[in-house]
Amino acid sequence: MVFVLFTIAAVITVLAAVKLSTFADVISEKTNWGGMMVGTVLLAGATSLPEVTTSLTAVFLDNPDIAVGNVLGSNMFNLLIIASFDLAYRKEKLFSQTTFSHVYTASLGIFLSVMVLFSLVIKTNLSVMGIGVDSLLLLFVYVIGMVLINKKSGDSLSQETEADETSPAYAISLRHATIGFIVAALVTLGAGSVLTITGDQIAVQTGLGSSFVGSFLIAASTSLPEAIAVLVALQLHNHNLALGSILGSNLFNMILLAVSDLAYISGPIIANASSVHQITASAVCLLGAIVLFSVLRGRRQTFRLYSWPSLLLVVVYFISSFLIYNA
Repeated sequence: MVFVLFTIAAVITVLAAVKLSTFADVISEKTNWGGMMVGTVLLAGATSLPEVTTSLTAVFLDNPDIAVGNVLGSNMFNLLIIASFDLAYRKEKLFSQTTFSHVYTASLGIFLSVMVLFSLVIKTNLSVMGIGVDSLLLLFVYVIGMVLINKKSGDSLSQETEADETSPAYAISLRHATIGFIVAALVTLGAGSVLTITGDQIAVQTGLGSSFVGSFLIAASTSLPEAIAVLVALQLHNHNLALGSILGSNLFNMILLAVSDLAYISGPIIANASSVHQITASAVCLLGAIVLFSVLRGRRQTFRLYSWPSLLLVVVYFISSFLIYNA
């Protein structure tokens, strides 16, 4: 029965993610936000909803390792997603067709990852009203960073391409797209949560729970909405939406640490997590740096071996995963 529920939830999640990307594309075309901000804020937040369920469930089970590992593992997998699609759609040169504003988003993601790594190393028990100081600092830096990114990105909106009136999505009204996006987000939350829970049960029942394959299954389950969102965005030739959804999702996931800390009553959640997560946090920093390099490199007009950064990211991902699960 669990396999049937997993399959049904996967299908519904895919369909909902397709609608999310389509409606997000319409919103980016018919508002002054642009694909970069819509992807970084709206689409990223909606596709990250299954991670919310996983992290909060882990907190209620008094398992800080799952809560922290879910965030960092999902961020690793998300960066693998964008690299994989860049390789699959290498002729389009994804990173060369995005605005410079993604440099700020990628930089903020790396900075937050470094903060988490530092917190995992020092493991401070300092807290304010039960919330770790490190989590509060993460939240503070995120808010300040997003305000600055929103301000900076306003200068780059004019660089985005004009809406394609031949696109099927162009016929959808902004009101229809907004309502549809909200409904699709709620469906993603429900189906994505079922997908995560049943995926975990399958990993346990098949004996894969403690193996790399089992962990890979869970990461893929929670990141399925992001993968479909990127695929649809690329098919709509909205490269800013595709990259923004991944970078924004990683930023949103970091805020889940603060949310989880708020619900965790046994002290600061990062301080109570295993030191093994230092490897994962380091990997996220390294993978984020590769993506940042790819975005900066995309400013060039000519390329020599365009795909090598994404190929390097895939290799580093699997090496990091091997080290993590051996630890």
